[in-house]
Amino acid sequence: MTTVALLPDPSTPLARESARQAFADLLDARTSEDAVADFLIALADRGETSIEIAEAARALRERMVPIDAPAGAIDVCGTGGDGHHTLNVSTAVSLVVAAAGVPVAKHGNRAASSKAGAADTLEALGLDMERAGALAEATLRDLGICFLFAANHHPVMRRITPIRRRIGRRTIFNLMGPLANPARVTRQLIGIARPDYAPLYGKALEQLGTEAAFVVSGEEGLDELSGAGPSIVVSIGSAALPRHVTPDDAALPRHPLAAIRGGDPVYNARRLRTLLDGEHDAYRDAVLLNAAAALVLAGTDTHLADAASRAATAIDTGAAARLLDAWIAYA
Repeated sequence: MTTVALLPDPSTPLARESARQAFADLLDARTSEDAVADFLIALADRGETSIEIAEAARALRERMVPIDAPAGAIDVCGTGGDGHHTLNVSTAVSLVVAAAGVPVAKHGNRAASSKAGAADTLEALGLDMERAGALAEATLRDLGICFLFAANHHPVMRRITPIRRRIGRRTIFNLMGPLANPARVTRQLIGIARPDYAPLYGKALEQLGTEAAFVVSGEEGLDELSGAGPSIVVSIGSAALPRHVTPDDAALPRHPLAAIRGGDPVYNARRLRTLLDGEHDAYRDAVLLNAAAALVLAGTDTHLADAASRAATAIDTGAAARLLDAWIAYA
């Protein structure tokens, strides 16, 4: 007879061991779906602690399908769910940063709340998702970029996904994706849609042994550095940025958020291709700002303005466009 585990009472913060066991039971299907839903809702209502976020991520890491990555590889990823439906900034940033010489293990998924997630847009650009997944380790090694489709690397989430869909609101699982990169990167630029959660999220990263990370959030609730105004930055480990960053810090102009509003995958793919072909607009500046932060994180530059110039060169020389073409041809 299979014993059904009882999840702890989430009305008060869970101790580390209780949180670790709870997420092990949850991911290993030792709890009923109704109990999982109730537990996740109660956690969200109370507000997750850094310990709970870290232990949830640790449990997911222990069950993921990993790949090997070259030294210095980073990830650029957002938690999603910000409701602004912008163009795919982190996807474009990944291409630009990789073209500038920093290996990028891009972790992502299809759209959950937006019209086009990273996987949707890359597919519309011509990347074969199945082959890109199968060859991820090889393209990361040979080209300096890969796409780690979450569904391929986190099989335990197949049971959780329908529960999350039924809940229909943010839960701790919205925070876990960037913390469980299958390439086991130790340097990450992570966008989070809730500025008030940035310090808490930073503490979770520290508990997970992150070498260096920037947790960023536009003050309008954007899960990336905002091209419209101030963003909050929490620096972890060996890299550092000011606590508040604006486009001015990277010598870039400001644009209203509406200027980078996205659409369906075909529209977003067209805009990304136009960006790589040299179009100067609000999308380019948003990508340059976030790419600059990623390059500072990787250690290629110290100042955002210098890093933004390096990112612009990766676009203007055609290096980023050629990388995308090589990736599509490889996969």
